[in-house]
Amino acid sequence: MNKKMKTFCAVTLASAMSVGALAENIPLLHIADYSGPTSDIGLPYGMGVSDAMKWVNANGGINGKLIEFETTDYGYKAPQAIALYKKAMSRNQLVALQGWGTADTEALVGFVAKDKVFTMSASFSAHLTDPKGLSPRTKKPAPYNFFYGPSYSDGCRGLVDFAAADWKKSGKSGTPIFVHMGANHPYPNAPKEACAAYAEELGFSVANPIVYSMAPGDFKAQCLTLKDSKANYAYLGNTAGSNISVVKSCGTVGVDTQFLANVWGWGINAIKTTGAGGDGVAFVNSTASWNDDVPGMDLVRSVSKMSQENDDYRPVHYIRGICAAMNMIDGMKVADSKGELTGESLKDALESFKNHVPTDMEGVCLPSTWTAEDHRGMTDVLVYQTAWNNGNPSMSEVHEANLPRRADWLGW
Repeated sequence: MNKKMKTFCAVTLASAMSVGALAENIPLLHIADYSGPTSDIGLPYGMGVSDAMKWVNANGGINGKLIEFETTDYGYKAPQAIALYKKAMSRNQLVALQGWGTADTEALVGFVAKDKVFTMSASFSAHLTDPKGLSPRTKKPAPYNFFYGPSYSDGCRGLVDFAAADWKKSGKSGTPIFVHMGANHPYPNAPKEACAAYAEELGFSVANPIVYSMAPGDFKAQCLTLKDSKANYAYLGNTAGSNISVVKSCGTVGVDTQFLANVWGWGINAIKTTGAGGDGVAFVNSTASWNDDVPGMDLVRSVSKMSQENDDYRPVHYIRGICAAMNMIDGMKVADSKGELTGESLKDALESFKNHVPTDMEGVCLPSTWTAEDHRGMTDVLVYQTAWNNGNPSMSEVHEANLPRRADWLGW
């Protein structure tokens, strides 16, 4: 976030407090990565969240109450996120937190549970899906944590399901080989063990993981390791910036592997940057695309006007931010209509949602179901692929994995 944007949000917050609006408004902290190693997708997602809340405030708020929020760029530094949270709580009891990364979200689990602060993050770590600590694999219960979309583990399982179907369709003989690639960091590591176990269940041989940094760079060495592994399918666990570098580097050394990217790891902008080398990269997606003709896109374009007057293309990560915020906003309206709006009543509201699509977002956001025992909002995984089309890149759905809601996968 630039200084001007940050100052505007802070001034807005201070002005609301100075006129005694705090009792009527809804205190929320919004942290985003606008300058750190995941800013390539942190910026559009964060803007989607922010624009959605601004749009709601400009259109009647939450039953007349405004969401009082400050957006702060924390540079993808977990200690900074914790400090920002503590500072915000010292000023006032937060109702909600709109968060970002896995390291910081997992570090805050205990704090938000103790303080009863509803948390919607952009971390889809399966560790955040077990509200009561029912799974022996769960690090700690996460009763106040939610996210929009399949977990990283289920997303990777969905990609492996696609890979199994792709291998069968190819008619090739032998055992296919799967490999996990990503930085040694909580975000790309989150699904590593769970996904490898599922790949083995489906008959894959699993090669040793390959580590590459979150920052873009020359990854020829990693690509030569990938080539030597003879892996047929490689999961890319980082964000799009470094994944673009991997795809380009691997192209220069003749790697013939089907790449499978996580939900933050690929999209139209990625193939535009990569070119023909990005043809056929498969990735997890959970929203409509900017140019899709679906009913909910009218609202998306209206929300987009909060920060962009024209109708220039917005990536799916921006739209995903809107879906996340709008689920929270619907929960706020339900909780407020029943009594006092608190982090606890907001949590209860989302746990009452069954196959819920945010208001006026039909065709854009997938339905979500959360319960008091299970915060896996969805287990169906949509797999898309990009196509180069001689310089006219596109993305389209190629597979839907309807994963079972297995008890042994809760929190894993």
